[in-house]
Amino acid sequence: MLNIKRILLISLLLLIGFSSTAQLQDYSFGDGIRYTAKDSTFGIKASFRFQNLFIADWRVNNDNFSNIGDLSSNFLVRRSRLKFDGLAHSPKLTYKLEIGLSNRDIDHEGAAYYGEGGNMIYDAFLNWNFYKAFSIKVGQYKMDGNRERIISSADLQFVDRSLLNARFNLDRDIGASFHYDRTFGKQFGLHLIASFAQGEGRNIISGNMGGYQTTFKIEIRPFGKFKNEGAYFSADLQREEKPKLAFAIALDKNNGVARDRANLGSFFPADTKYKDLITVFADFMFKYKGFSMMGEYAYRKTDDNDPRVRDINNNYTIHSYFTGSAINIQAGYLFKKDFELAARYTYLDPQHDFIAAQTNNYTLGFSKYFTGHSLKVQTDLSYIQDQLSDDGLMWRVQFEIGF
Repeated sequence: MLNIKRILLISLLLLIGFSSTAQLQDYSFGDGIRYTAKDSTFGIKASFRFQNLFIADWRVNNDNFSNIGDLSSNFLVRRSRLKFDGLAHSPKLTYKLEIGLSNRDIDHEGAAYYGEGGNMIYDAFLNWNFYKAFSIKVGQYKMDGNRERIISSADLQFVDRSLLNARFNLDRDIGASFHYDRTFGKQFGLHLIASFAQGEGRNIISGNMGGYQTTFKIEIRPFGKFKNEGAYFSADLQREEKPKLAFAIALDKNNGVARDRANLGSFFPADTKYKDLITVFADFMFKYKGFSMMGEYAYRKTDDNDPRVRDINNNYTIHSYFTGSAINIQAGYLFKKDFELAARYTYLDPQHDFIAAQTNNYTLGFSKYFTGHSLKVQTDLSYIQDQLSDDGLMWRVQFEIGF
């Protein structure tokens, strides 16, 4: 708690200090508090956001809509974040620091893995554009896996991400990645990424427990760049005047994985024989005149195609990796007064029933954007079709503000 108080105090002093300069600048709500040195050797943008969420769940007994009951509900601060980013020494050297403050943000598996300081740091990295289209990123950041995960939780089309992301995303880790991002001709864009990371997830202090993680990704933008980096936020808030498309393929191998969902999930006991995980992603984003569509596919397997884990005596344990595949597709249309209707379908297909059940998730969403993603209200209703047990209904309402 003392660390949190110190961070809040320091952040408040920084915000107050920057505001004395930033108030003279012509920025709008949602742009953060900004300061840039006169000689352009330093720049910072400080911002803060939070999400307040209500969730209600019902059981559809015997999959019969005339027999719905067992209501459970929850009110919570889903996310609360402080973010600082900018440039240092040169416009070609940029940085980002993001800190989580809500209980959901800082929850973790215990001090043995995270230390006594908690799990507060989300991003802490430097990015150096060292030569033309080449750059290198070093530190802790989101791994370049599926598109939905790379999109900020502040910029989503629905209240939260899909089941595909929940089970198969790579999340954050600490390492380094090389990037080549160039436009050929008038509009054809190519982005190549190669990364190397520790493989255990963010903020781990216990060292490398298995092996290391390598990721390769290629993204193509055949019709040119999206407005305002729109390939990596949901909804066509920029109302693209010409069709824009981005599609990507990523391959990730994590050696000696100590957790049941690669960089996420529960840690296996110390006497577990770790296996390698291979994950493949394919995705696309399309936007045109208020219409947007995004699709994703994920596939994960162990090196021996057996998700079960053994102990040092070569006996199977009750633990297993989450392997299998998933598909997610969603689309929405943004009306003139910044109301959006959207629909999403997600299919989750675990490799075996003992991992989890096959699931179909159907979601309808409604959003009102007051100032883009910086100030919005969202609600969605989902029907969760579970192949092994009763189905379920989930209704969520979320308010978000970021400045």
